[in-house]
Amino acid sequence: MASHHSGQQPRDRPGQQRLQRRLGVFDSTAIGLGSMLGAGVFVVFSPAAALAGPLLTFSVAVAGVIAYCNAVASAQLAAKYPSSGGTYVYGRNQLGEWPGFIAGWGFVTGKTASCAAMALTFGHYLAPAYATPVAVAAVVVLTGVNLLGITRTALLTRILLAVVLATLVFVAVASILGPHAPGTALEAGARGSGGTGGAWGVLPAAGLMFFAFAGYARIATLGEEVKDPASTIPRAILAALAAAFVIYFGLAVLLQWQLPAGRLAESSAPLLDAVTSSRLSGGAPFVQAGAAAACLGALLALITGVGRTALAMARERDLPAPLARVGGAHTVPFVAELAVAAAVVVLLLTTNVLTVVGFSSFGVLIYYAVTNAAAFTLAGRPRHAPRWLNVLGFFGCLVLAATLPPASVLGMAAVLAAGVAGRFLVLRVRGLRLRKG
Repeated sequence: MASHHSGQQPRDRPGQQRLQRRLGVFDSTAIGLGSMLGAGVFVVFSPAAALAGPLLTFSVAVAGVIAYCNAVASAQLAAKYPSSGGTYVYGRNQLGEWPGFIAGWGFVTGKTASCAAMALTFGHYLAPAYATPVAVAAVVVLTGVNLLGITRTALLTRILLAVVLATLVFVAVASILGPHAPGTALEAGARGSGGTGGAWGVLPAAGLMFFAFAGYARIATLGEEVKDPASTIPRAILAALAAAFVIYFGLAVLLQWQLPAGRLAESSAPLLDAVTSSRLSGGAPFVQAGAAAACLGALLALITGVGRTALAMARERDLPAPLARVGGAHTVPFVAELAVAAAVVVLLLTTNVLTVVGFSSFGVLIYYAVTNAAAFTLAGRPRHAPRWLNVLGFFGCLVLAATLPPASVLGMAAVLAAGVAGRFLVLRVRGLRLRKG
């Protein structure tokens, strides 16, 4: 098996162009942190607090540990396979076609739910009374932007990241200044009763918190565009993850300090509520604008990423062939992107934020379970990536996925089963045709 440190670039096929290697550690870290702080940070604390109550910070810590395992596995694999496609490619190469398909299907379906969650969050922060129509409009407009070939660049990522970080600093300052109403989530925790959630909710809440951590895969999927991927990708992934963990842990503490337990658990825009109930309530429009920018940036990147993975799967005939069609003046996978947009709109019209965040977390946790299994099979290993870390990541992902809210588990398990059954039937039909032919 090829050494992990080889960092070899796949050979070009005749007539196939490769992407340019232009991104260093700083840009790669900014893209990863921008993806992680995209919009998950604006929505995930409420459903997680409803489950874990005063133990919310424990859920952040558990999600952070599993995310670290997954990040190390992603970095190992991205250094060996520095091409676009992520765990769909790693799973196929290291474990076989079926694990690759399950990872790809989990990613496409889970991230389609992420698109719905981002769009709904955008709606809740911008116009709470019209959240769903605003969310649908955002999906339609951004799909149109993507079809024009306008993808998110490193520069735009840096601008959006600066806006989001400024917004989060403002929320933190507002939460510190208070006033802190009696019966806040932190006080409830000190008394040993939060009224919402508790010890049994720590794991499902960690599964939901994982939704906010999942952006570091964006760095691994940039394999073809990073200078010296074998060293740049691991450093960028770990730097982005460390920064995101510190921010999420700090926000969990401050939100519990600022908001009553029940209000934090039920809020559809928790960071906005933290500001409106503070001495800096006049800054609410700034938070709304920051959240809107984050959601739109994340949504644009997600629609692009899901479309590209669907394209890769269709090329391998793991999804219907029409999804592989690339066309128009800007050579975009227009059929895949329109299909993704249609699925997102259906989710927006039929589900709520908690359900779509749970859907997304389940699909992405399955994706990372395959990532850890694939990384376990690698031969050459750096010192920071022992095999036991892959084992911990694999079982951690499966446990978090299984303990998510039941509606999310049953819904996404059914979607995964439908994908597996569909592929099995297609392969049988192809096999019969070959035998007859």
